[in-house]
Amino acid sequence: QVQLVESGGGLVQPGGSLRLTCTASGFTLENTAVGWFRQAPGKEREGISCIHFNNGATYYKDSMKGRFTISRDSAKNAVYLQMNSLKPEDTAVYYCAAKAATVWADYLLMPAVYNNWGQGTQVTVSS
Repeated sequence: QVQLVESGGGLVQPGGSLRLTCTASGFTLENTAVGWFRQAPGKEREGISCIHFNNGATYYKDSMKGRFTISRDSAKNAVYLQMNSLKPEDTAVYYCAAKAATVWADYLLMPAVYNNWGQGTQVTVSS
């Protein structure tokens, strides 16, 4: 079964950190672009960052630069999102998605271009 699974979400206090993990099963992430996205209640899904799994090249949404870091582990077929200095406005369901990396460009921050999604993991930032 081909699927992506996110993990690592939870409740964290403002200023805290979390690391999300996106694990692929049933297929390899080689030759794919993997993106992290989030969707807060009542808002559209937005892109955070994406990574070319083969060479580690990355894009970040401008507003996400500095606090969020994407990385990957080829041996574990996984992609991570390190989130630091979390704020209440970061509260959302966080998703990972993958697609063939045929063209590497910042359009890969757009949710609409992805066709393979995980189920999401809830991140709540609250005191």
